[in-house]
Amino acid sequence: MTKLPDAEILLPKLAAELKALVTPASAMIGLHTGGAWLAERLHPLLGLKDPLGLMDIAFYRDDYAKEGLKHDPKRTKIPFEVEGRDLLLVDDVLYTGRTVRAAMNELFDYGRPKSISLVVLADRGGRQLPIAAQHVGAQVEVPAGKRLRLKRAASGKLSLELEDAA
Repeated sequence: MTKLPDAEILLPKLAAELKALVTPASAMIGLHTGGAWLAERLHPLLGLKDPLGLMDIAFYRDDYAKEGLKHDPKRTKIPFEVEGRDLLLVDDVLYTGRTVRAAMNELFDYGRPKSISLVVLADRGGRQLPIAAQHVGAQVEVPAGKRLRLKRAASGKLSLELEDAA
């Protein structure tokens, strides 16, 4: 059985790493769903002045026409100007890179940021696109046929779990 890192232990370590890099031009956007949960926890720890942005990239996915929607899409809410900003783009698990590519496509519809840094709780490898996270809580080996997911308990506690791949 694969031993998964404790998300609640990874979170403050990731926050400490990010805090050293935050500038007055920094703003944060979390990707629905797991990335939004993670961003909701990181945002107050970093003392960012702008409200947290949330993004659902469902309509920007390159497999949208083939797969359709697998969930009820949320509205993207970016309550600050993207143009010229240092953005922290937060997702829970980095795998193929396709979610991040879709997020960047949508972001540029809002303006041209100065920079985008990818923040993930877990990097499971298996990239299909040349995308890498600048800030990673943990590298996680995932067995074949399994999927790594971030779960949130009713208490708000986050945990990484393995489930069968669909």
